[in-house]
This record gives sequence, structure tokens and C-alpha cells, in this order.
Amino acid sequence: MQTWMIVVVAAVALLIAASIAWVVIGKKQSENLKRRFGGEYDLAVKTAGSRSRAEAELASRTARVNRLDIHPLSASDHDRFADRWRSTQASFVDNPADAVSKAETLVEEVMRARGYPVGDFDQRAADMSVDHPRFVENYREARDLAVASQRGTAQTEDLRRATVHFRALFEELLQTTDRGQTEVRR
Repeated sequence: MQTWMIVVVAAVALLIAASIAWVVIGKKQSENLKRRFGGEYDLAVKTAGSRSRAEAELASRTARVNRLDIHPLSASDHDRFADRWRSTQASFVDNPADAVSKAETLVEEVMRARGYPVGDFDQRAADMSVDHPRFVENYREARDLAVASQRGTAQTEDLRRATVHFRALFEELLQTTDRGQTEVRR
């Protein structure tokens, strides 16, 4: 066989191997993102219109959140927030709409105390999806129900559901430790 033919065959073999490696690495990265983000991955794909754009968005979120100074609450903040939650939850019986509003505000305050930016809701939810992907879908629903409550279109059952969703995220934020953050972000 001629030397140039061997070089061509070797180059083609290298290109094929590199292509296979590229596909395998991309598939593995997709699987890791799906596992990490759960339903948020599917929502990102639907919103972005393609898997590659969604994965780039999720990677960008992760990088953004990794630059933040997210930290656990101090013991006194933990206790203060827990007491306020008990009061908020108890007020649901007498005034469900007000309790939902207080619950949403309390979740934002805990987020702020932990180091999350709390300005824009969509950015807040995206940030939460990085460390707390299991809770973000319900957080969005709770927010939608809180907005419906402000408009006067939410039923008591809607308000109860919103409170349950806010409570789940609240408890997650309250209990998360440095170890948990490291575990989630690895």
C-alpha cells in the first residue's frame, strides 16, 4: 500500500473516532443535565427550541449561580424564619390570600438571606433551578397562583396549593447546608 493511502486511511479513522467521541461526550453531558435538572431540562428544551440551546442556557445558569455567594442561614436567622413561617401558616385559616402573599415574601427573604438575587421572578426561578431543581416547577406554580390571588381569581384550594408549594421550597431553603450545596453543585 502506498504511503499517501495509509495517511488518508489513518486520517479518516481519526475523524471517525473523533466524531464518535464527540457524540458520546455530548450524549453523556445531556444525560447529566437531565439527571441534574429533571423537569427543568425539558422545560428549557421546550423554551429554547433546541437541545443545544437549552443545554447552553442551563450551563450559563449554573455558571451564574456558582459565582454567587450562596450560604446557609445562621442559627438565629433559621429560627427567626421558622417562627415567621409558623405564624404565616397559622394565618391561612383566617385569611388565605394574605397568608399566600406572606409566604411568597418569606420565601424571597430566605432566598435573599442565603445570597440569591431576588429581583426578577424568572431569573430567581432560573437561579433556584440550579440548586433546587425538584422545587422550581412548583415554585413557578405557586407564583402563578399568588398572582391569581392578587387579581382575586384564585379559589381557596388554589391558595392552599400555593402555600404547600411555598412551604416545600421554604423548608428546602431553610434546611440546606454547605454540604448540601456542594452535593448539588458537583
